[in-house]
Amino acid sequence: MLHTIATYHIHLKGLVQGVGIRPFVTQLAHLYKLSGWINNSTDGVHIEINSDEETAKAFLQSILSSPPANAIILQLKMVKCNFKEFYSFEILKSMNDHSPDLLLTPDFSICDNCRKELFSEASNRLHYPFITCTNCGPRYSIAHDLPYDRLNTTMNGFEMCASCAKEYTTVNDRRFHSQTNSCSQCGISMRLYENGIERTELQQSDILNLIQENLLKGKIIAVKGVGGYVLLCDSRNSNIVKLLRNRKQRHSKPFAVLFKNVPHIELFAEISEEEKECLSSPVAPILILSAKANASLAITDIAPGLSKIGCMLPGSPLLDLIVNFFDQPLICTSANISDSPIIYRDEDALCHLNSIADIILTHNREITNAQDDSVISISKHSKQQIIIRRARGLAPNYLDYSKKSNLSLLSAGALMKSSFTLQSLNRTFVSQYLGNTSSVEAQETYRHSVDTLSKLLQFEPDHIIADKHPEYFSSHLAAEISLAKNIPVTKVQHHKAHFAAVLAEHSLFESGEPVAGVIWDGLGLGDDGQVWGSEFFRYKNGEMLRCYHFDYFPLLLNDKMSREPRLSALAICDDLDGSDLLLETKFSPSEWSYYKKLLQTENSVNCCSMGRIFDAVASLLNLCDKQNYEGEAALLLQNLAEEFTNIHGYNIKESYFMDGAHYYRISTSSLFSSILRDIKQKKSYSFIAAKFHFSLVHLIEIVARNIEVKKLAFSGGVFQNSLLVDMIHHLLGRKLDLFFHIQLSPNDENISFGQMVYFDQGIDEAKESIVNVSSGTYTSTTLRNIINH
Repeated sequence: MLHTIATYHIHLKGLVQGVGIRPFVTQLAHLYKLSGWINNSTDGVHIEINSDEETAKAFLQSILSSPPANAIILQLKMVKCNFKEFYSFEILKSMNDHSPDLLLTPDFSICDNCRKELFSEASNRLHYPFITCTNCGPRYSIAHDLPYDRLNTTMNGFEMCASCAKEYTTVNDRRFHSQTNSCSQCGISMRLYENGIERTELQQSDILNLIQENLLKGKIIAVKGVGGYVLLCDSRNSNIVKLLRNRKQRHSKPFAVLFKNVPHIELFAEISEEEKECLSSPVAPILILSAKANASLAITDIAPGLSKIGCMLPGSPLLDLIVNFFDQPLICTSANISDSPIIYRDEDALCHLNSIADIILTHNREITNAQDDSVISISKHSKQQIIIRRARGLAPNYLDYSKKSNLSLLSAGALMKSSFTLQSLNRTFVSQYLGNTSSVEAQETYRHSVDTLSKLLQFEPDHIIADKHPEYFSSHLAAEISLAKNIPVTKVQHHKAHFAAVLAEHSLFESGEPVAGVIWDGLGLGDDGQVWGSEFFRYKNGEMLRCYHFDYFPLLLNDKMSREPRLSALAICDDLDGSDLLLETKFSPSEWSYYKKLLQTENSVNCCSMGRIFDAVASLLNLCDKQNYEGEAALLLQNLAEEFTNIHGYNIKESYFMDGAHYYRISTSSLFSSILRDIKQKKSYSFIAAKFHFSLVHLIEIVARNIEVKKLAFSGGVFQNSLLVDMIHHLLGRKLDLFFHIQLSPNDENISFGQMVYFDQGIDEAKESIVNVSSGTYTSTTLRNIINH
């Protein structure tokens, strides 16, 4: 058989830069004895080879069947092209001649091979804090241009020594073409500041020893991590943890704990195989785990009132060295004042961290894209992964969404757990978690992140999508960009954006079957001018209808109510039998008189927030009257409910909601009258908390039956509650098709993606007509036909 040699061109798209594709393909070409070239371009990776057709197909199949561990090949094409004769296989200079059409490589945790080298006496990188290879190390956090090459990162200023250069050019070396390659002779160097003064006399080898000495002395250390500065201290020392809380102004919000390895975590927390895999992944997230009762950690100081702790493994070699030398768990938290963005610039660290940290450890590799650590929870029984914070290792790529329009879209997101989304060419990018944008510092970080990602992608928006709330920073910024660039803005209601996000994640827009959206969160401005948050939607063929919600109750003092669960309890329970006896002691006499008078006046704004309902239950059960951090009351309520379900399981048998088929609304007052009755009957608080969770699941089943749906999609911050998620799976999983977020967090971080999707899908606002009826705000005749009243 005659094998005709021809030239074939292969084009790979996806996550194919910064993941070792070029060295992998080069090694494969040597194995197949092929000549040609490979390079990076702004639209992926290009390869040309001299080969017969059979060998070319086998070569392509080998690329697809066993690519580098962190690569994601989404598209590929091989074509026969004009013949060119090659005499070797080379990695050519990258091309930057088109607008970028590729995924951005996230930061990767230190790999097992580098970790072994880091502690090997035989290694020339023994204890080098910035060891990397083609499979691990910083990527997105150091990139300032594309395609991904050293000269387009903050590694450009470090010239490789002869030894590193040899590794870089040796085809079979693990660091062949590793863009972050360096060693102690040519690489990154540390600097240490004590009480604001640089210790210039210290050698590099002395610095880590000094860190250990100061940790043992009970000092707080600020360390420059991959995406920004973190604070470290001894997790066993109750006094130093309290001091950190005081300095950081973080009075009770849980801290994460850094462990040296998985066996070390097993001494202090329960961990499943799924959780081990998640922790050890290249993302290296903070993972929420159940603490062991006999753990020697200062758990009451680390996570006050909770039985779970955020556990993490070192994602960088610098943190790996610190925690291994110290050999005990360390508090590891973002270096900032609470609710401020993470500090990542050296000058800001030296200016602002001296009041928090005794020692500041920095280095001379610049961070271009600041990111917190990602936070993940895996539910106990259903093993549902819940992303609490989507950041380092996960952002900014979003996979599997194909847009309908030809427009470049920017959606601005929400206020508290903010993010933005760019739809550029055929790629979707959801930014890292950007936090609460109420402060000037957070707004500056948000603007910087939009600017840097837009610059990387050479992105210019044709259209902007924002929340309907006029006072969000993101809404103001959308208006500002619209005015400056003369482009239109579309407003999308908060909870509809949530629903659109989870519909898109599961490709449910084209389902043809009706899908119910259970969208429960804190607050979002509704189409009727009231504050929503306990929504049931029904979607089919472009129609999104608001079917059910809890009865409205007064929104007392706006944001103050979200900070003080006692106000939610008062607003909901006012005039309910027995409520005053429970609630009056939570207020001073003057407060009680004032708030009671407020409730007697007609409120212009009311709400039906599920977040505030959780707060009210937590207050009635004496868990939390004033929150020190967002979601504290709900976490404490979940924790209390789990005290019951861990013993008795999920089948509570009693529900606060009666079965029935004639609902237009859900009675908030009836729910709380029943809870007050259980309290009066002295039922245990853990039982009431569990019964409340169970009742919500029962309610979901009732509504699904009433509006005749079999598919249920869930979004909103309430579904960060792993107990509620597990109960839904356990009680409804065999009856209904359930859809939870996978790539995105259920909280407001997904709003920007949902805004973009809602606009892109062209959901017709005209089909969302809403009418007011005596019992609340409900959809019009369409809903009545659905429910068949």
